[in-house]
Amino acid sequence: MTGRAAPEDLRSHQWYGTDGLRSFSHRARTRQLGYLPEEHLGKPVIAILNTWSDINPCHSHLRERAQAVKRGVWQAGGFPLEFPVSTLSETFQKPTPMLYRNMLAMETEELLRSYPVDGAVLMGGCDKSTPALLMGAASVDLPAVFVPAGPMLPGHWRNEVLGSGTDMWKYWDDKRAGLIGDCEMAELESGLARSPGHCMTMGTASTLTAAAEVLGVTMPGASSIPAVDSGHDRMAAASGRRIVELVWRRLTLSQLLTAEAYQDAVSTVLALGGSTNAVIHLIAMAGRSGVTLTLDDFDRTAREVPVLADLRPGGRYLMEDFHFAGGLPAFLSRLADVLHLDRPTVAHDSLREQLAGARVHNPEVIRDRDKPLAEEGGVAVLRGNLCPDGAVIKHIAAEPHLLRHTGPAVVFDDYRDMQRRINDPALALTPDHVLVLRNSGPKGGPGMPEYGMLPLPDYLLKQGVRDMVRLSDARMSGTSYGACVLHIAPESYVGGPLALVHDDDLITLDVAARRLHLHVDEAELARRRAGWTAPPARYGRGYGALYEEQITQADTGCDFAFLSRPGEVPDPYAG
Repeated sequence: MTGRAAPEDLRSHQWYGTDGLRSFSHRARTRQLGYLPEEHLGKPVIAILNTWSDINPCHSHLRERAQAVKRGVWQAGGFPLEFPVSTLSETFQKPTPMLYRNMLAMETEELLRSYPVDGAVLMGGCDKSTPALLMGAASVDLPAVFVPAGPMLPGHWRNEVLGSGTDMWKYWDDKRAGLIGDCEMAELESGLARSPGHCMTMGTASTLTAAAEVLGVTMPGASSIPAVDSGHDRMAAASGRRIVELVWRRLTLSQLLTAEAYQDAVSTVLALGGSTNAVIHLIAMAGRSGVTLTLDDFDRTAREVPVLADLRPGGRYLMEDFHFAGGLPAFLSRLADVLHLDRPTVAHDSLREQLAGARVHNPEVIRDRDKPLAEEGGVAVLRGNLCPDGAVIKHIAAEPHLLRHTGPAVVFDDYRDMQRRINDPALALTPDHVLVLRNSGPKGGPGMPEYGMLPLPDYLLKQGVRDMVRLSDARMSGTSYGACVLHIAPESYVGGPLALVHDDDLITLDVAARRLHLHVDEAELARRRAGWTAPPARYGRGYGALYEEQITQADTGCDFAFLSRPGEVPDPYAG
């Protein structure tokens, strides 16, 4: 359709606007809910998908923010309906919320498809919720606006400013090294996370919400507004007003989530020094939009853009500093020459218009192009006989001397094995060893948990060692740091080369050459492969069995095969 919609063009008109028995029933049941005809008939029905939960601290304020969204929808002449959907809590959900990202994507898609919905406001922010909501909404292709949960306030402890996640890892290692004790750790527990909101470092949550903003599906500047700032409430209300206008304009997600938009998201994530998890999620999101995005696209772009955000874990500052330095609009103004500025966003006819007047207020936080934090983007894609389908490393968060390293392997068959043995003096680990963790990928984890920042043994921490080369088919938290090679594909659980590594095999990591190499000849690898047997399935039934059957590998986004393939899905007949 083209042109501005009329009330009879609304998708919800199929439910409410005809003369049949079904429409009579739908109207009667809406009266049962307490609504007058003039409150909803002929108006855009807006679904507010809310991932609020009592056990998700990142989203604990979204119950109130949904009221602000509703306020905006009412003001603009729409009819808001709030839908509770699955909450994916990075802090509590086991074995990992990544196991359930595709479940929330399915729930989002089917809910929007099956109800009388004309447009949607998607409320999320904790790591997996952003891609899940956008994947599901993209598959339905309705008008949609994303409302990021926003970062929490900075942490504080003894006159130190703390970053959630990043400083947790740091001080936990200090405790294991004997530098601080239980009293300090008890104080840190109360100072690390001081308010609702997701991690306030450039971890996965901030990386993915920034990606949503540059993709054009949020209000300008939305991704960095602190969760408890009154500006966050105003942004939520503005999003509610905007979605009504988008419905009348018939501006659907497919008009926004184009190949150019995803290219810009890749450039932005890399220039932010963002989380390695964004690689998997953006590939999956692009696939749902009918756009092919590959590891090679990330690596090529990484060589073309510098890191300009001085944000932890790779830098010094936190998201509140970034917000008041100008937020993403100011940051994107530094990248304007590599962006596609003529594409639309939910708020403006073009990204160019959206960035007009954006200014950087603190060049220490958002660097000038001639003073980058790093000359290349923050993630490198590796290839080699250990990762024929690729692997990634966030090299700006590693100790530089490890970016070209050869050392003997110490292999752990799974995470529990690692936990049992990592401090065993009999391993005689040195800083030159390469720690290898397997059976932690999409199927092996299951769900590809954030195990990739393997702990160093206590005795090395006490010697002052703070980084080693670590390899796995797992992910790691976007708040983590270290010379951690992640997402090795194909994973060991399905017979990837990682399954064939033995203790004391030499492994070379060469980030500059984008190379990860196992120094074992092909004949020996073939012999080992012939002796490898596949592990038994982890799930006999339920969602886990569906997951195990359908999940794809890290290099293709870990989507479900039946969801990522092309094909038409008809709108339901409303009768």
